[in-house]
Amino acid sequence: MSVEQSGPSRRALLGAAALLPLLPLVGRKAEASATAPKSAQDYYDRAARLAGNDPVLLALVDALAPDYVMPPVEAPEPLRIFDNVAVVSTGFVSATALLTSQGVILIDALGSPDDAEKIIVPQLSSVGVDPSKIKYVVAAHGHWDHFGGAQYFADQYGARVMMGPADWDLIAADPPANAPNRDLEISDGQRLTLGDTTVAFHHTPGHTPGTVSSIFPVRWKGRRHTAMLLGGTNPPAATADKRAHLSSVLAFASRMRQAGVDVELNNHGTCDHGLKRMEELRSGSAEPGNPFTIGQSRAQRFMNVMETMLRGRIASDQEAHTATPPVAASPVQSTRTCC
Repeated sequence: MSVEQSGPSRRALLGAAALLPLLPLVGRKAEASATAPKSAQDYYDRAARLAGNDPVLLALVDALAPDYVMPPVEAPEPLRIFDNVAVVSTGFVSATALLTSQGVILIDALGSPDDAEKIIVPQLSSVGVDPSKIKYVVAAHGHWDHFGGAQYFADQYGARVMMGPADWDLIAADPPANAPNRDLEISDGQRLTLGDTTVAFHHTPGHTPGTVSSIFPVRWKGRRHTAMLLGGTNPPAATADKRAHLSSVLAFASRMRQAGVDVELNNHGTCDHGLKRMEELRSGSAEPGNPFTIGQSRAQRFMNVMETMLRGRIASDQEAHTATPPVAASPVQSTRTCC
């Protein structure tokens, strides 16, 4: 009488035993593959998908690409982009005037005293803003195209000049032409109140060590909104500074969310479709509402795109480091270039 074996055969058991040492290795390999660092291109592709067909976000993707060159553009005419915000621009860089009941806070001052006298002063006057009412000039970071006209307003109208302490140090280390006299230092989280308006300043190092980004109230046809203005968009050369920039973006996105930011502004209007939005607003071709009012969820997506592109830039550095011997970076970023 034969007995039917109900379990696996000896051969099958031996075969399975032979495979047992391999199973943990296979599992570990799959787990490592799932957590492997993404390539730079993976990040860039993801950022493009996040941007979709949104022209504001697509402009940011382009601006943060490693091979981006800021295109030459004609200077737009000055414009009140909100009831209490006026923008003047050379095309390359813009200055933003925040109007309050007790005077004006000017964020950035273009590149020189000549720019201040011949561009900012007459153009603000043309949109109904008295330049003599400028009480504070905020240099969002320590590059010449943001602080160059600041001392003019200090000398002519007694305006106070504000900058992050690290960037006061930056320009003091290699004083460029037209650098303002050291004045007020901006602390992280500082609030500046002038009349009926309070601006919150946040340190966002990366573009420069002392970059400062702002959050403040704006009004459009009497309705209140909350705006942010990035102090610096493009990351510097050193990978460590790119990581600092990434940390700043994550922290500032959280501050924006807490404040309910629904308006996005930038001091380089080619980086966020800003110059074109000015023309849409001027011509009335924009959809109903103000094109700078993008809503809270879209403002967060803007920062998500920025975060993803910065991760890609860091990955690009790591890939280049693996492929070629590292090149020592300059310890101090030049104050004479900006993007």
